[in-house]
Amino acid sequence: MGIDFKNLLNSKQYDAVRNYEGPVLILAGAGSGKTRVIIYRIAFILEKGIPQKAIMAVTFTNKAAREMSIRIRELAGRHLRNLTISTFHALGSKILRKSIHILGYRPNFSIYDQQDKLALLKDLAHEAGHKHDSIDLYAVSQIFSGIKTGHSTWTAFTEQYEDLYKAYNSHLKLYNAVDFDDLIVLPLRLFQEHKDVLAEYQKQFKYFLVDEFQDTSLLQYQFIKLLAGHTKNLCVVGDDDQSIYSWRGANYENILQFEKDFPHFQEIKLEQNYRSTGKILLAANQLISNNKNRKGKKLWTGTEDGELIQFCIVENEKEEGSYIAEQVKAIKLKHKVPLSQFGVLVRTNSLTRSIEEAFITYHIPYKVSGGMSFFQRKEVKDIIAYLRIIANPDDDVNFLRIVNVPKRGIGRKSIEYITHIATEKSCSLFSAMSAIRHAADSEINKKIKTEIIEFINTIEYYKQKFFSRKKLAETLRGLIDHIDYWGYLVQEYKKGNTAKWKYMNVEGLVNSLADYEDDPDNLDPNLYAYLNRITLLTQDDNQDEENEEKVNLMTIHSAKGLEFTAVFLAGVEESIIPHVRSMSEDESNREEERRLFYVAITRAKKHLYITACRQRRKKGKVEEVQISPFMEEIPKDLINVCEHEDEVTQEDAEDYFKKMRLGKGL
Repeated sequence: MGIDFKNLLNSKQYDAVRNYEGPVLILAGAGSGKTRVIIYRIAFILEKGIPQKAIMAVTFTNKAAREMSIRIRELAGRHLRNLTISTFHALGSKILRKSIHILGYRPNFSIYDQQDKLALLKDLAHEAGHKHDSIDLYAVSQIFSGIKTGHSTWTAFTEQYEDLYKAYNSHLKLYNAVDFDDLIVLPLRLFQEHKDVLAEYQKQFKYFLVDEFQDTSLLQYQFIKLLAGHTKNLCVVGDDDQSIYSWRGANYENILQFEKDFPHFQEIKLEQNYRSTGKILLAANQLISNNKNRKGKKLWTGTEDGELIQFCIVENEKEEGSYIAEQVKAIKLKHKVPLSQFGVLVRTNSLTRSIEEAFITYHIPYKVSGGMSFFQRKEVKDIIAYLRIIANPDDDVNFLRIVNVPKRGIGRKSIEYITHIATEKSCSLFSAMSAIRHAADSEINKKIKTEIIEFINTIEYYKQKFFSRKKLAETLRGLIDHIDYWGYLVQEYKKGNTAKWKYMNVEGLVNSLADYEDDPDNLDPNLYAYLNRITLLTQDDNQDEENEEKVNLMTIHSAKGLEFTAVFLAGVEESIIPHVRSMSEDESNREEERRLFYVAITRAKKHLYITACRQRRKKGKVEEVQISPFMEEIPKDLINVCEHEDEVTQEDAEDYFKKMRLGKGL
């Protein structure tokens, strides 16, 4: 290939590429060219005459694996069909396709996804005598996943599901199926119990690379350690400062374990950042230095210092959304930044609603990446469906969505009968239902007819309430209480936190309507206009608009591995980041929250804007909130404190930080 490695890489990158024999730990800071190093390292090994089939590179996502494959082929100038670049799960599946018969399975096994898994659990729970509404199947599936992967152990609470766990695994085998956890667990079992299988792979593979090593689970590390144990040519690339997935089994301490298992390893630090300006990196370095359990590393850049970080304090989430939208427009105009180079990051999806509404108001195209738009969430769409039926009872699509939500016993047979009447009378389903209410004879039994009458009365009553055009949000809250949507969520999602989270989204919709009717620019706030406004949010969901420039709105977790010219971090407040859960648990959780904030900061190339509210709606009430304590860990001389309308004086800025230190909020 004749690649000039020395001149194409900086000195540390070149060291990481050319030292390909033996164990190597590459600590790759954010924006330091990690993927580039992995690609060039593979190319370097190939240039040394090592056959393709002897090299294995493992990463976490199919997207990352595809990108690596494309880039190494372009660099090498050949197809490299025998080179293994794979995710852990794809590699596990390939091993099982060849050798699963040794464990008593047939080769043509099925891989169960989450829905398949839940369907099996539902059947088994029913057979075991559990009532369908007495068990949170998703929560149980998560418990089983933790047990199977060794991430958790049985507790006094979870041991009630031990028999169900045994039945689940035995039925998987009976059905010749595996779940995603098995794609790691079973290959590892093969290697541990059948040394000849392990020896076969060790004979083929001689050089191993693991990307995003800080995100590997204990089992994944054991898996790759067994494979690489014979040659010890194991290169792991990661950054403990970006370990943010402990909740799904990632174990950043694998870096420490690697050092113990391979005591003669080489450590190479990639600290030169090619992404962010000097001020952004100084802020990130100072923030993360507060974590005790980390490897020492300090990012630097040879480019300009850049502008100050803008920290804007706004009154509430509505102003926060407006401020972000205004700044997006201003930066786009002034610096010619395309919309696709804007990243708006939030700690949780529940914070996107006010930002989405602002983007609609300001005519800014956006997409919610790695998550679902607020207005597309099931619980939000359920309540919107009620509003659409109240506004237009002849809307059959929304009628079918909510006629039995919450459950009223109006099942398939009743719907079929109502549909028959509607067809016969050439009318809508709601009109057909109204006809049944007044009919002396019908095929609907008395109990269901009572429910039908109650449903119709509810729609008609709230139609009158909404059309009075007074207190729209209060009326909506009354409707939600009337249909007992909270009770429905509790029945559907036995795990209390899930129901609470979904109900918070419902509250978010009420708050959205309250903001709409309180907006002085809305001279005639009414239900029709509000619903039309929401329609603008979702009208293009089914259209292919990949080529249209859009702002990226996402959680910080979803932003990992990405970069944007301009980044906005919204809701940087105590109880949001660090999340309220981390404040009541051990220090390791707080350190992970700090790493999450570090990841967010280091997504920005040139422009970094941080926002916090003085007040935020929580559960229908307006509460005073405090700025995140992480903001105090960023040097003041790197931050320009401002308000939505006007910049504050330096004296005011000093006062803000003083209040933060005293824990008084603003």
